[in-house]
Amino acid sequence: MVNRFIPAPEVSMSESFPTLQLKSNADRRLKQGHLWIYSNEIDTTASPLTGFSAGQQAEVVNKAGKSMGIATLNPNGLICARLVSRQRKYPLDKSLLAHRIKQALALRDTAFNGPYYRLIYGDSDLLPGLVVDRFGDYLVVQISTAGMECVKQEIVTALQQVLKPTAILLRNDHSGRALEGLPDELETVGDIPEAVELEENGVRFLAPIAYGQKTGWFYDHRNNRAYLQQLAPGKRVLDIFSYVGGWGVQAAAAGASEVICVDASESALEWVGENAALNGLEDKVSTVAGRAIDVMKALINSGEKFDIVVLDPPAFIKKRKDQKSGEAAYRHINELGIRLLGKDGVLVSGSCSMHLGSDTLQEIVRGASRHLERHCQIIYQGTQGADHPVHPAIGETDYLKALFSRVYLP
Repeated sequence: MVNRFIPAPEVSMSESFPTLQLKSNADRRLKQGHLWIYSNEIDTTASPLTGFSAGQQAEVVNKAGKSMGIATLNPNGLICARLVSRQRKYPLDKSLLAHRIKQALALRDTAFNGPYYRLIYGDSDLLPGLVVDRFGDYLVVQISTAGMECVKQEIVTALQQVLKPTAILLRNDHSGRALEGLPDELETVGDIPEAVELEENGVRFLAPIAYGQKTGWFYDHRNNRAYLQQLAPGKRVLDIFSYVGGWGVQAAAAGASEVICVDASESALEWVGENAALNGLEDKVSTVAGRAIDVMKALINSGEKFDIVVLDPPAFIKKRKDQKSGEAAYRHINELGIRLLGKDGVLVSGSCSMHLGSDTLQEIVRGASRHLERHCQIIYQGTQGADHPVHPAIGETDYLKALFSRVYLP
């Protein structure tokens, strides 16, 4: 159910903040640019975490009493605080939010020709716990921390002030909120359609923002899909985990002879059809509903071969404890993908698992190809686009991988 957003009365921010004191040397990462503070870095004798409430702002000081800035808190989390400002006079309020949004907008205006991108990418845009995707005059917001939840009204007001959108959808119905003790909610500011239009790499799409995955679209693979377009003309393409056709429809638009999109969600595949039709590509794009592994095995058994196989699965490794099983899952789908390639075919192996390193994915592709007695050559290594900038002190912001490999019999 989608609720109308009812603004809360604005409350002026107090200039006085409680103090969160760090242990000796616990300020080292903050000085290097990091934003996170772990619970075991707090001097709980001087500032007991039980004295803070979720979402509260506090002034962080080091062992010597020097101010490190303002942070929002979650006293019950492993990451108990996130720095939002380096100066105590600039707390997280509408003014700071508008400033940070303008800074983020300047980067996107430089990097992209049209208003279709991730506008705010959490920590990398110095707004931890906030994601905003822009679809022209529509914005989709996701809040994942108690600190950002406490300034939800200010976020909406700042976005309206800077961008003047037609409407805003708050898609606060994702799993990350449970870690902060936040409820799932969908709220709207203005009239939100079921799907909104966007353009990526010269191809038009409809993104089901109200009920699709995440914010309705995945802008992060933009550059990698552009590279796919270079390889696609005249090729037969299989797009596994296709969602609404971001890879497959772009391949068809670039001149692929045939594209088959596979996804477990029939509703997602209906949007593949809509997006193919939007670009006049109905005759080139078809869909198959089913579990990826089951469909791939069936295609193998029927002797199907493709020039390009795209594997863009959901994150198989969401937590460290998933490492072993997740890597096994990546190996399995990559081996199946290679078995579906024809002569000199290209495997596109993607991963959005932050815990899967680029070197590990490369080893998985190498191992899968050698297991099948094939040779692989990596011809392109892609990552996330400029609207997902990497914070150099926070490795978790660098999560996306895409390996393009030519696979052949030596």
